Amino acid sequence: MQFSVVNFGDVDLGNRIDAEYFQPTYLYIENKLIEKHATPLRAFCYITGSAFYPAATHLYETGDLTFIRCVDCIPYPIITSRQDDLFEKIPQAFADEHKNIKRLTKGEIVITKVGTPCYASIIHDINDVALSRTVLGLKHIKNINPYYLVAFLRSKYGFLQLFRERELTIQFQLTLDRVGNVLVFKPINKFLEELIADCFSFHEVLKRKFENLFNEAENLVLGELGLSNWQSKHQLSFVKNYSDTEQADRIDAEYFQPKYDEIVKAIKSYPGGWDALGNLVKLKDKNFDPQDKVEYKYIELSNIAGNGEITDCMVEEGQDLPGRARRKVATGDVIVSSIEGSLSSIALIEKEYEQALCSTGFHIINSKSLNAETLLVFMKSIVGQLQLKKGCSGTILTAINQDEFKQVVLPKINVTIQNQIQQKITESFNLRKQSKHLLECAKRAVEIAIEQGEDKAIKLLQEQAKEAGL
Repeated sequence: MQFSVVNFGDVDLGNRIDAEYFQPTYLYIENKLIEKHATPLRAFCYITGSAFYPAATHLYETGDLTFIRCVDCIPYPIITSRQDDLFEKIPQAFADEHKNIKRLTKGEIVITKVGTPCYASIIHDINDVALSRTVLGLKHIKNINPYYLVAFLRSKYGFLQLFRERELTIQFQLTLDRVGNVLVFKPINKFLEELIADCFSFHEVLKRKFENLFNEAENLVLGELGLSNWQSKHQLSFVKNYSDTEQADRIDAEYFQPKYDEIVKAIKSYPGGWDALGNLVKLKDKNFDPQDKVEYKYIELSNIAGNGEITDCMVEEGQDLPGRARRKVATGDVIVSSIEGSLSSIALIEKEYEQALCSTGFHIINSKSLNAETLLVFMKSIVGQLQLKKGCSGTILTAINQDEFKQVVLPKINVTIQNQIQQKITESFNLRKQSKHLLECAKRAVEIAIEQGEDKAIKLLQEQAKEAGL
């Protein structure tokens, strides 16, 4: 049992009297930062947020201005133009007309406000972004390196302060005033700030390399199928036989778009042969019943980033897991989202997630004739994604069911090409781990500077840079 003894005179009855606010961990962090002469966040920036603008979801398809939401920030401490396909967009004119939609530019910081609050991210190379209601922004940052500031806000000393300052109305959320109260430790030695900023720069270099390797692997697949320069074209009109609708048991026009036939024709023309997914892979569809008192890792759709990375997972006892946590995965499995709108949420299970559970919203596959890396790349490529999209059906929640999933057409990729793909993906994953490690080192350096001194934090970063060959 944990408890804190707080003087009544220290409690503002018009502010916070809830016991959670005075947890020992929060009090330790507050006292440690006061001891270090930390400064309120509002001294370093102007804190802003969007409010009172009309609904904009219907404008996303015609938008041209990046519209930052909570989900864009949580797995991404650095927001870059390379994530462009993941962003929703609103028309520039709409944002100009509604002045309550606030804007940020590169070098400024976003903090998630509602939904999953408290995650900070920096706008790295985008000149103009708009903020949704689910985030707030730190503008005009001065007297502190913004990359260091993100590392601080993502460290336990920043994140737990933000977590403490959440207010519960309908749901937990942050307010501008409370965020401004967060204490920020600024190093005396500016070199520490610069080293932490370098961690972010090196992270971006490595990230570009691993993304390029993934793209090279995808190009190998498309090149094998003769689809390197193929472009998806949506036709407004075309002719199909009525017998085709009867055979497919579908009458929606989208299902019969010629672009799907073009892809399937290319795969069926592959010299190495082809087959239906149901014949080439093992589909793991048996439910697993977690034991109440056993702790499990649980992967859900929101844990899969656009690049196929599992960014995080829930760790809970079986009795506390959601009802959809019913599928067990193993190293080498590929998990494929079945939900339209999240079809690109596809990942390769690595050793750290051996025997983890995942949502029933995933199809879990592995194959003896196609290695896991080739399956991953194929399913994430335009060839795989369009087939998944074609198979989706439903009303309230459209998804690709197991029968449709089994009908996805797969090429029997040449073993030499499979080995090349495997090599690129393995190298890509190693670079990804290095890039993530650099950001973890940046956060840890902040914590060491506060707890053990700035010299030790500098030593850690220099050792890690040398070890990584940077």
